[in-house]
Amino acid sequence: MLTKEEALKIYKKRNAYLQGHFQLSSGLHSEYYLQSALVLQYPHDAWQLCSSIAEHFKGVDVDVVIAPAMGGVLVSYDVARALGSNIRSIFAERVDGKLTLRRGFTIDKDDRVLVVEDVVTTGKSVNETLELVRQYSNNIVGIGALVDRGGNFDPQGLDYFPLIKLNIVNYKPEECPLCKRGIPVEKPGSRFIKK
Repeated sequence: MLTKEEALKIYKKRNAYLQGHFQLSSGLHSEYYLQSALVLQYPHDAWQLCSSIAEHFKGVDVDVVIAPAMGGVLVSYDVARALGSNIRSIFAERVDGKLTLRRGFTIDKDDRVLVVEDVVTTGKSVNETLELVRQYSNNIVGIGALVDRGGNFDPQGLDYFPLIKLNIVNYKPEECPLCKRGIPVEKPGSRFIKK
């Protein structure tokens, strides 16, 4: 299993730990952004990171690994692959702003489900995924993430394992010191953000 430092080193090596002025998918602003796609484009890096999440959940019975699209798709795939054979990897997609299962994906009521994500700030996408899973099964065995930015995510009593745990300051737009200094904001996230 990778340590936090080893995992963060991969992000830095791939220039995926960015500094600037960013509007996150949550709508919050930050000086730092972790662009997991830049890391996950390298299968060896993805495998090292995701198999480390899987190692935390080794010994836990899992039938399905699910993630919110877009950032979690590859995470779900590699975590499921690392957990063993006959474990399905699926993802939830937004339809009219709400996460749903498409493409013939299903969750049976007896399925034991692991929810994963690439980067967690407030946990909005993870919570939406948990809500979606609970429409099908109450057997959620845990939550895994590549990165927790330190946005006070509440795992609701579930086993929560972020491979990298940071304490990055996030700002409401109206309180953002970067905005006040006139630094242009970038919106690199995958979720549509209303102004």
